[in-house]
Parts: sequence; structure tokens; C-alpha cells
Amino acid sequence: MTLTAAASRHTPRRVSDRLLLAGAAAGPLFFASAITQMLTRNGFDITRHPISQLATGDLAWIQIATFVTAGAGALALAVGLGRTLSEGTGRRALPVLVGVFGAGLIAAGVFTMDAEKGFPAGTPDEPVAQMSWHSIAHSASAAVAFTALAVAALILSVRCVRRRAVLPAVASALAGLVLLVPISPEYMSIQIAVNGLVAFTWTTALAISRRRVA
Repeated sequence: MTLTAAASRHTPRRVSDRLLLAGAAAGPLFFASAITQMLTRNGFDITRHPISQLATGDLAWIQIATFVTAGAGALALAVGLGRTLSEGTGRRALPVLVGVFGAGLIAAGVFTMDAEKGFPAGTPDEPVAQMSWHSIAHSASAAVAFTALAVAALILSVRCVRRRAVLPAVASALAGLVLLVPISPEYMSIQIAVNGLVAFTWTTALAISRRRVA
């Protein structure tokens, strides 16, 4: 009975640990896939094409799967946060907002951008005259996802301030503010890549820190 009771106490911890581990892995997996595609897919230019445009052409399924997998990882992180945040600022809001981020990534994978500006190879070297419905849905999903994560980062900053954790507070505040900067049409693809790097670095750091605490 004693061994059974001990095992039952440790089971929730193992589940939370695995959820947070999945959340920590989402960012590195996303960028490993994206960078590999950037370097190997003919015609892709990060100064002209956002990462999302990798989800077009014959190999579109790779980036679509990347979005969905990363979104699933973010959802796992959200559940892990819900299981490990029992008190303090953001204990209810953080899991919800990170969950919205994950759901938005999955939607951004399901609804793809239009092919344009010479990518995939053979596409006319100009922007599309009118965005398709799925491209509009993609943009809306991404906007909601990153806005939700920006708010989550700012809430975590407040939580860290109240706990006198200065470095995490500053880092989270900076991440949130970067994600809230309006997208510049001239540097859109670069800015989106930077936002992705900031977002996934933040979620990975959050998952690792929660694993240590839990």
C-alpha cells in the first residue's frame, strides 16, 4: 500500500514534467525545421518571404506539420502550466493565453498563405493581387496567437516583479513589447522571423523554469 500511494503521488508530477518537456521542445523543433527548409528549398529568401510561405508548393506539408507540431507543444505547455501554477499572478490567465498561442499556431498551419513573390519556384515574382480566404485566415490566426503570447509575457513579467525576480521580469517584459510592435510592410518577413524567435525562446524558457520548480 505504501508503494502504491507513493507511485500515485508521483504520477501527476511525471505527467506535468512530460507536458512541460513537450512545451520546451516546441521552439527548437520549429526552428530546426524552418532553418533547414530555408537553406534547402529553391527560391526561398528570408528577406522577401515570411517563414509561413514555406507551407506552399510541393513540400508544403513539412511546414504545415511543423506548425501543427509546434502548436501541439504549446498546448502541452498550457496544460502543464495549468497543473503547476497553483497561486499568484497569472495562475489562470497564463495557461489560457499560452493555449490560445498553441491553437493559433495549429490554425496557421491548417490555413496556408498564398504563393507569391517568386516562391515556390515558378510563382510570378510579385505579390498576389487579392489574398485568398485561407491566407486571410492564416494571418488572422497568427496575429491572435502572437498577441495572446505577448499578453502572457507581460503578465509573467508582473508575476516576476511581485516575486522580486528581476531578470525574468525584464526579459518577459521585453519579449511582450517586441511581439506587440506593429508589423512593418517593408521588413515584414524579417520581423516575423524575429517575433518567432522571441516567442519560442520565451516559451522554452518558461517551460524549463516551470519544470525546475515543479
